[in-house]
Amino acid sequence: MRMKRVAAVAAVAALSLAMTACGGDSDSDSGSGGSAKGIVGKAQSQKKLVIGVKADQPGLGLQTGSQYEGFDIEVAKIIAKGLGVDANNIEWKTTVSSNREPFIQQGTVDLVIATYTINDERKQKVNFAGPYFIAGQDLLVKADSTLAGPEGLDGKTVCSVSGSTPAKRVQTDYPKAKLQQFDSYSKCLPLLEKGQVDAVTTDDIILAGYAAQDQYAGKFKVVGKTFSSEPYGIGLKKDDKDGCEKVNEILKTAASDGTYKAAWDATLGKSGKAAPELDTTKLTNCGSV
Repeated sequence: MRMKRVAAVAAVAALSLAMTACGGDSDSDSGSGGSAKGIVGKAQSQKKLVIGVKADQPGLGLQTGSQYEGFDIEVAKIIAKGLGVDANNIEWKTTVSSNREPFIQQGTVDLVIATYTINDERKQKVNFAGPYFIAGQDLLVKADSTLAGPEGLDGKTVCSVSGSTPAKRVQTDYPKAKLQQFDSYSKCLPLLEKGQVDAVTTDDIILAGYAAQDQYAGKFKVVGKTFSSEPYGIGLKKDDKDGCEKVNEILKTAASDGTYKAAWDATLGKSGKAAPELDTTKLTNCGSV
């Protein structure tokens, strides 16, 4: 009798092992059908995303308390919805220019949507979907300044953000300017107001957002002479080709169904600037990673 019980236990154990062997990988698929990986797989399986955004750029990415608002935030919500993730299940992660690539590479965030210019140097480290907006580098100066463009920067003190494309361009193209760098543009504005720097430089739309803030109304002006083309992209891991292509598909839909324009009108559109056309023919080739 005891022998039969031992045999029965052994049989059950063997059956359990067999079932585990057959179905043990089901959790690793995470509900993604066994094929979806990267941000597509995570969105399918976990129904949540961590998105890196700026926290100090009015109209684009601005944090007030625990809330984030701005055009980049609305674009992030569009992307998340297209991936099947509700806006309430987005974890916003404040990024600065210098940590965007590390955050993506280390998996701290799933996506970065943070006035993130697509360029060849960054494409060596991360992949980009987009661009979803084309900006241009410009100068913010005091309202009574006579500085009319970058050609007048020799000997002038210019404030920007370390690790940013605008700061690097000043160093390379205008080496006689005195560059002062911080980790956020918001730290440059009090210095400009006090006359301790002659100009702040970054993308025109970011500068316009700062100049429109109540505390600076009438004190600053954007020079209006852009000297670059800054295609804003959506950063994700370098090998996530499927995720990149999916984000581009979502952008195409947003351009055609009006949600892209609605995102602009609710944020940067309040400045009086009309919504740009999202040119989907210029979306990146996600295969070039």
